[in-house]
Amino acid sequence: MKGVVIGGSTGSLGVVLNLLPQVAPEITVPLIIVLHRKGDAGTSLEDLIASKTVLTVERVEDKTPLEPGKVFVAPSDYHLLVEKEYILSLDSSEKVLFSRPSIDVTFQSAAHCFGTNLLGILLSGANRDGADGLSAIKAAGGMVAIQDPLNAANAVMPQAALEQIRPDFVFKDKDIAPLIHYWSGLTSHR
Repeated sequence: MKGVVIGGSTGSLGVVLNLLPQVAPEITVPLIIVLHRKGDAGTSLEDLIASKTVLTVERVEDKTPLEPGKVFVAPSDYHLLVEKEYILSLDSSEKVLFSRPSIDVTFQSAAHCFGTNLLGILLSGANRDGADGLSAIKAAGGMVAIQDPLNAANAVMPQAALEQIRPDFVFKDKDIAPLIHYWSGLTSHR
């Protein structure tokens, strides 16, 4: 199975909400989204994301199986881990770079699970969370894409990643859906 992980913080929610209506309903990969969010237990982010896509948005609980063509959103105040059996697990260990969920934690575990079958996408944000995770994806042979800092609402996160690794793609937000379609094998959507 192939997978896509998308991470972001300050300024990335709008990008995700604009992206989802563009993603074709016939995609053959799961989309795992990790956004920094407040430490409340509310589900409003999942509801908002679900309102923008025809894809099914799964509410992630511990031991949720990944399924192609569905969207999985990291819940508030938990790290989201991808296990070898393509199972999502939740962890409440210490914050990483002041964040839980941490983009690095999800990206690193997804790299370990998917290896060369993973596309990691890092969006706008105000800290360097995600750079180490993208390094792990790259080291595992996966594909790495970083939002152009000049196109990001907050350039700190993508710039930190660019200073650490050489990505396969640097993109503007309008280019994300075609990249996901390509990765999913929907070449007609390039």
